[in-house]
Amino acid sequence: MTATSDRFKEAIARFDAANAEDPNKEIFEGKEYTKEQLYAERMTAWLKKFEPNASEALQLAARAQHICRWKIPRSDYPMNRKGYNDWRTTLAKFHGDTAAAIMKQVGYDDVMCEKVKELLLKDRIKLADPDGQTLEDVICLVFLAYYFIPFAPHYTEPKLIGIVQKTWKKMSERGHKAALELAPALPADLLAVVQKAITTA
Repeated sequence: MTATSDRFKEAIARFDAANAEDPNKEIFEGKEYTKEQLYAERMTAWLKKFEPNASEALQLAARAQHICRWKIPRSDYPMNRKGYNDWRTTLAKFHGDTAAAIMKQVGYDDVMCEKVKELLLKDRIKLADPDGQTLEDVICLVFLAYYFIPFAPHYTEPKLIGIVQKTWKKMSERGHKAALELAPALPADLLAVVQKAITTA
């Protein structure tokens, strides 16, 4: 159920306005989008499909998952595992702080702002909050549906199998079911990677 309050609509509009400043563009179905706005819309669409009764906080967190991501590029960090982890940690805090600041501007209280921040920091998974797991499932499903195919050519098959296995471990059983429904649409070689990954996980 999509939240309909004025402050919710205004928060989403401001998230989208922020993402509209992304200098990176992407064409999808003949239409040009900024990269992070397209990602945000895909997150919202998949959340509605996967969890139609998502809480207001979860809807906000899904829309803000990559808000203004281009402002902290991967190239600012060492190109190693520690650099990647530090980049991801910094991004999560940045997304949470950015979303919360916008939410406060439109009238959300500190409790709601903190919950959205915790979702974006993945703290709600640690607290065994269903919203946190649902957000993780949706992130993984959006990746599989839209980003796995262009992502795959940059890696060897063993590396891809490892990536899929790590992704699989983050997901719930319900997420696994949705992923398996998506997988047959993948090219044959990537479907084989997914099948190898989940049978050897």
